[in-house]
Amino acid sequence: MVQATETRNRTNSRRWFERAQASLIEGVNSPSRGAAVYTPGPIVLERGKGSRVWDADGNEYVDFMMSFGALIHGHAHPVLVKTVSDAMAEGSHFAASTSAEIEAGECFRRFVPSAEAVRFTNTGSEATMLALRLARAHTGRRKFLKFEGHYHGWYDPFLLNAHSHPPEYLGKPENPARIPDSEGIPSSIFDDVVLAPWNNEAALEAVMKKHGHELAAVITEPIMANMGCILPRDGYLQRMLELSHDSGALLILDEVVTGFRYAPGGCQQYYGVTPDLSTFGKALGAGFPVGAVAGPRSILDRMRWSEHMVLHYGTFNGHRLTMKVIAANLDLLSAPETYAKLHAVGNAAIAGLRDVFRRRQIKAVVQGFGPMFQIYFTERDAIHDYRDYCKYVDAKLYSRFVHALLDRGIYMTPSNGLHWIISTAHTDAGAENDVEKLIQAVDQAASTLS
Repeated sequence: MVQATETRNRTNSRRWFERAQASLIEGVNSPSRGAAVYTPGPIVLERGKGSRVWDADGNEYVDFMMSFGALIHGHAHPVLVKTVSDAMAEGSHFAASTSAEIEAGECFRRFVPSAEAVRFTNTGSEATMLALRLARAHTGRRKFLKFEGHYHGWYDPFLLNAHSHPPEYLGKPENPARIPDSEGIPSSIFDDVVLAPWNNEAALEAVMKKHGHELAAVITEPIMANMGCILPRDGYLQRMLELSHDSGALLILDEVVTGFRYAPGGCQQYYGVTPDLSTFGKALGAGFPVGAVAGPRSILDRMRWSEHMVLHYGTFNGHRLTMKVIAANLDLLSAPETYAKLHAVGNAAIAGLRDVFRRRQIKAVVQGFGPMFQIYFTERDAIHDYRDYCKYVDAKLYSRFVHALLDRGIYMTPSNGLHWIISTAHTDAGAENDVEKLIQAVDQAASTLS
């Protein structure tokens, strides 16, 4: 039987975090990694291999955060290590045309059926920025619809109602309060944003009836990954596509989180939806920074050089080393049974978690399936949207729970708005059974919640 591991000694992590205060804001380069989430401060990680990571004190953890989903093959996969080493030896980047970017593009198109063409960017945020620019150019319209609780990167117009708030702040579903997620953004930026509740077909129909003729695009996550893991209701994405096309707007499917995770072609393949544009990131780069916009040539060809082109520059676009990694990554993902295993391991973890909460008589739901899921401490049977999350989910209890797991050899973010990730490196059998170790640690941590 696999035993849970105690990982309470954080002496060196605390020292590094104290040292970081002199150089880095809050001691980190993204607030989701610092004291805003981890109490009293972050665990400083030093190395990783497969499904495991080790911190500055030598503690070993099973990693279920996997760089917020970027590490589809876990840490230091030998094929990717060799790919990177070989690419570095030949020159990591030229800012010129390379065979590597051509091969990466060909691999990408084989995976994503809607991709007649692809443009690589450096991050998911860049990809969604470009997708919106293309949609505006293609339709000649300025406004776009985004949904409450969805995050599409830190581009100014996207930063509206992406954080959770007390329910009394949200306004009515038919007229949501507009809550900026950042200072430093002129209020006029949001004049072109139409805001709507997600997963509510009647509300969407009403919004599209009123604003559809003004919209360049409707942008959505296929699964709401910014509030954990909230699945679309049956037929909802298909209806969204119909309403978008009826109004002359483009549907942008933001697959930065979900792409290459649920199926080779992402959620658009899994749910049978063909968007006008889709964006990718995270798992595409297998740990390297990259994004992508894909779609038909009739839209992407607007980036061709001309007087009226859609401008997209970038010194690091098509970064040679990263393009090599993409091709190797997608080759690994194309191996037989890869996605069957991702789903099987994830579903085994979900079943085990549900069993623990049932035995311990803890009010919680484990939501999602296969490669991505989230735990919500709630009296509800399911969380269906942003407002459910804000009203019914006990995010503070979840943070306590994950901090208890961090003391027991499970690495995960205490932020309830993120999600548990299964990689191809995770196992549900054998001597190094990651799922069994997770369930044991969860059983112990659950005992501390009462």
